[in-house]
Amino acid sequence: MVHVPKALSPLSKSKAGNKKITERFQPIIAGSELGKGYSELNNPTEQHERFKDQQKLREQGDKEAQHYNERFVEALEHGMPPACGFGVSERLFAFLVDKPIKQAQIFPLLRPKD
Repeated sequence: MVHVPKALSPLSKSKAGNKKITERFQPIIAGSELGKGYSELNNPTEQHERFKDQQKLREQGDKEAQHYNERFVEALEHGMPPACGFGVSERLFAFLVDKPIKQAQIFPLLRPKD
């Protein structure tokens, strides 16, 4: 996935030259996406505005929108060096054990039957 809109990645840094999209990446091995990564937003003013936008969406019923996090914004105001976040998904495990993704996910086993 490239050119991810800012609204879909509220903690990602905006791409230089185009403030509507973010700096995100997905490592791909053997044709499979193994996780998601992004440059973390370290501008407190921009993060404050994005949290406000997310809070408005949440108040309109979007349960996936982020809560406003005052402590996080305050921490950014004290200074945060450039950082990059990366999350590995169950796809890496499926790739390493050479199994289909359905056999590598634990959450279907934990769901109630009814």
